[in-house]
Amino acid sequence: MTAAGRTFEAIRADFADPEAVRALGTDLAGRERPVDILVNNAGTIRRAPAAEHTDEDWDLVLQVNLSARFVLTRVVGAGMAARGRGRTVFTASMLSFQGGITVPGYTAAKHGIAGLTKALANEWAPRGVNVNAVAPGYIATDNTRALQDDPVRSRAVLERIPAGRWGSADDLAGAVVFLASDAAAYVHGTVLPVDGGWLGR
Repeated sequence: MTAAGRTFEAIRADFADPEAVRALGTDLAGRERPVDILVNNAGTIRRAPAAEHTDEDWDLVLQVNLSARFVLTRVVGAGMAARGRGRTVFTASMLSFQGGITVPGYTAAKHGIAGLTKALANEWAPRGVNVNAVAPGYIATDNTRALQDDPVRSRAVLERIPAGRWGSADDLAGAVVFLASDAAAYVHGTVLPVDGGWLGR
């Protein structure tokens, strides 16, 4: 990156820890160089039938996937609104539109992200801040490892995807770059599926 005239700083924060998230937000908001683009992508999942989904798993998933992302965006987005410019891109999910199976906490959080995207866009669009989200389909990540490793579920997933394959993290890059760019200057409150055609099936 330095060869391209850029620098990179890695900052670790545990999104399951509300104090760590607040501290990260305070750190970012207080820097001389402001945050122009926030890609809010933290996430975790816990799988269990609803009747067996524990309070601990529910609280963890809602904290990481929804509450922490709101807290961070609230403080970073306030700075963007004050400056009159900025881009926030959330990671939503197909389960922002559907119910899923044995992931009630995850589904609730992802529906929340879709609503939060629209709510923040309504407030901040007039102040020059674009808030949108991408909604990945079945992407080959650690979160979907259990499904990939289950031959019955994996086959059922692939049969439903018109593109005929699991997505990769690279498949999301173009959508995120678009939403973070000036090409999306008039795009506000959108949840953009990147799902190989799953939702259109």
